[in-house]
Amino acid sequence: MKVEAHPLTEFHGRDLADLCDAAEAAIQDGNGFGWLKPPARTEFERYWRGAVLVPRREVFVARIDGRISGSAQLVRPAPNKEAWRYNVEMDTHFVAPYARGHGLARALVDAVEAVARTEAFKVMLLSVRATQEAAITLYEGLGYVRYGTNPRYAYVDRAWIAGHFYYKDL
Repeated sequence: MKVEAHPLTEFHGRDLADLCDAAEAAIQDGNGFGWLKPPARTEFERYWRGAVLVPRREVFVARIDGRISGSAQLVRPAPNKEAWRYNVEMDTHFVAPYARGHGLARALVDAVEAVARTEAFKVMLLSVRATQEAAITLYEGLGYVRYGTNPRYAYVDRAWIAGHFYYKDL
């Protein structure tokens, strides 16, 4: 089994379909990245095509045997955020449930961090719902430090869910 994580600059073959399938599976499993239920496929495809094109945002994908099964995004600060020019954010990090347990989540974090380091960023930021226990274990195990909690981070099933905020010195 070949596992890899890398930036995605354009779609080839089944890439877009695989990415939509993986994200949909993660959302249905309750590990979405903002969505509570998967959007229509055309909306999903527009989202991913757009994410690849957004300036200061870079989409990374994780593959098992060539099939995209997870993703994360590196979000660079806007030019007018000069005071935060050394901070970068990891966003939209997920692995499809059918691909978990093979190191993809960590491979994505490692790939995002490696690019951030080469671009001279000093701190990686991220946030995660308090219910995402596997992600929290991963982040804390990789040296991320929780610096705050928002008790009203997300509204799911008519209830507030807390969210945690993390940083890591690169």
